Amino acid sequence: IDFDLILEHVKDLNWLVGEGSCEVEPTARGARLRRAEPVLLALYQDGIVVGHGAFRPYQHPATQQCLQDIMDGYFPSELQPRYPDGI
Repeated sequence: IDFDLILEHVKDLNWLVGEGSCEVEPTARGARLRRAEPVLLALYQDGIVVGHGAFRPYQHPATQQCLQDIMDGYFPSELQPRYPDGI
């Protein structure tokens, strides 16, 4: 696993979505700015954790798909059900 390359691709994806930017959230009395909550990605020597999910070894097919999506320049497809409008 080339951790440096994965981190480079994650930085590129974060830049695309405007890391640290705010969104306008409607309220009952108007609107307010809200920061989008990040999805955490923890890389370990033998696997990953995405968000608040369970630890997954690199040999797990879902882990391989997640990392392949990132390496291909896409957000992990496993996040689409939770974030249908993008992350």
